[in-house]
This record gives sequence, structure tokens and C-alpha cells, in this order.
Amino acid sequence: MRPLDAAAQTALEQRAISIRDFIWLTVKDRSTGDPYSEGYWSDLTTVSAEVIDPETGIDEYRTFFGAGNLIDVSPIILAANLTSQTLTVTCSQVGRANELVRDYDAKQGRIEVYRGLFTPGGVAQISAAYPRFVGFIDDLDIKTPPENDAGEIIMTCISHSQELGRSNPATRSDAMMDQRSSGDTFRQHVASVGKWEMRWGVKNIVSKPPAPTPTGSSKPNDAGLDRR
Repeated sequence: MRPLDAAAQTALEQRAISIRDFIWLTVKDRSTGDPYSEGYWSDLTTVSAEVIDPETGIDEYRTFFGAGNLIDVSPIILAANLTSQTLTVTCSQVGRANELVRDYDAKQGRIEVYRGLFTPGGVAQISAAYPRFVGFIDDLDIKTPPENDAGEIIMTCISHSQELGRSNPATRSDAMMDQRSSGDTFRQHVASVGKWEMRWGVKNIVSKPPAPTPTGSSKPNDAGLDRR
């Protein structure tokens, strides 16, 4: 069960709330590779909203841009297991979201989705928006529309639990060890050590007795031959 503060619990019980969605994207600069973060929410104005950081659990204020940047967030399945969840986020091509995905590298960028509770009409925030989804942008589809039609940016996201099933690309090799730490020769002979022959002790050499001396000669007697 998700814990809520007293103000949010009371508002939910009285059904005196207005719900807004927030997304926070962290992408990479195409030139430097530095991370860049920006947020959008499902309303019109630009706000400084209070959210709960999913890693620290601490409330903090972040700036979120409106004006139709965030169009839709697909239903989020709340499961009590480690299954990777898929989420679809749709943004408008008219606004800052369009500039973000075109100017920056959003592939495998981090995405955080929050649910905010407001007073009726979205006048005031009741409590800090709580995180509902944390993951990565797995696929990005920028649909260019025909004339006079609305364009969409569709981000297919997968939850961070996929990291539990990710295989380690490292191999048991000298090259990988040197890549991790230059000059490390711990696995220098790993490719050939399996063929090494380890010999232990001293080989016992038994000497053979000398051959017996023959008592007679089988060669013809050449004592009377003329050797001139």
C-alpha cells in the first residue's frame, strides 16, 4: 500500500481533488554527453511543483512546463513483483517536448512519472506528487503529421526493474581486465592456462645393466689373410 500524508488521504476520502500527471526526463547532450533534465505536466501554465524524489524519498521542488506538452500517460500497472512494466507517454510536437527529443539524445534516457493531487480545478497542490513509475525510454517515435493535423511524440518506456535481468557484457579475458584497469595483468594467460601441463616430483630413472661380453667371436678368423 502506498503511504499518503494526512492532507492527501482526507482529500481522497472526500473526493475533493483534481489529478495532474507529471513527467521528468533526463536526456544527454549530443555533443558533450552531459545529462540534461526537464519536466512537463498535464496542464497549461509553468509551475514549480513539489515532488517526492524516488531515490531519496525527500520532497523537492522542480519546474514543470505545461501548454499541452504532456498529452497522455497510459495506465500504470502496480504489481507487487519484479516484472518489468511497459508505459507509453504521448507528448505534443508543439512545445518544449518537441525541442527536447530533437535537440538531445533521448534514447535510454531516464523518465520519472508522478501523480499530483490538487484542489478542485487544479488551484493548489494538496501534497507532494508521488512517483508512480521510474524507468528508461526504450523507443521514441516522432510522427510527422500531414498539413493541418496534430503531431505526436510517443515514448515507449520500460521500468527500471529490467536492470535485474540485464546480462553483464564483461568477459573473462586479459583485454577486458586491462580495459577496466590499465596495466592489470591478472588474466594475462587466461587463454592458454587451460593447456598448461603441471608436472610434480622427479621421474624415477632405472639404469639398465651392461650387456654381457660374448665369450667367443662370430666373425670369421682373418688372421691368415694377406693385408698387403
